[in-house]
Amino acid sequence: MNRMLSVPTLLSCSRVIVPSSLAGIRGFRRVGVCKAMAGIDGAASQGVDGPSPSSAIDFLTLCQRLKTTKRTGWVYRGIRDPESIADHMYRMAAMALIAVDIPGIDRNKCIKMAIVHDIAEAIVGDITPSDGVPKEEKSRRERKALDEMCEILGGGLRADEIYQLWNEYEENSSPEAKIVKDLDKPKTRI
Repeated sequence: MNRMLSVPTLLSCSRVIVPSSLAGIRGFRRVGVCKAMAGIDGAASQGVDGPSPSSAIDFLTLCQRLKTTKRTGWVYRGIRDPESIADHMYRMAAMALIAVDIPGIDRNKCIKMAIVHDIAEAIVGDITPSDGVPKEEKSRRERKALDEMCEILGGGLRADEIYQLWNEYEENSSPEAKIVKDLDKPKTRI
């Protein structure tokens, strides 16, 4: 059964997911966010398709740091009003979204990978080569942070997907990872 929820119900269930600014939009189609996040039976534990509402809110609150953490390389260079990590991730996802179709490449996977490729920086920050942290240590810190984030999310299918996408990018182990790595190179930035 696909039951529609009212905006107040959605807002009370997941204020992080559905901004209050949507409450005044005429014709806004409401969806069962709470039910989808809690699983089909509405249980508070990991649902079939996603985390519990409280786990999702905790995860998204942690991800909020990506909006306020400025890219370190830009800060070190004295760039005025540098982009945030979230700005960077969003731009890469938008680039993947509008990229031409390439035979054998899953564009949707590229978009998701672009979204998660720097997600661990919500905990470890933006570590650059000029910070003097060896590449192996940077990877270890990020992997540990990602493990923590997936645990906060409550494990399950979505956490596994995030981990797999991040690891594939980190290891550069698929054609999609190679495409997303290319989007992350300075020459492709606008």
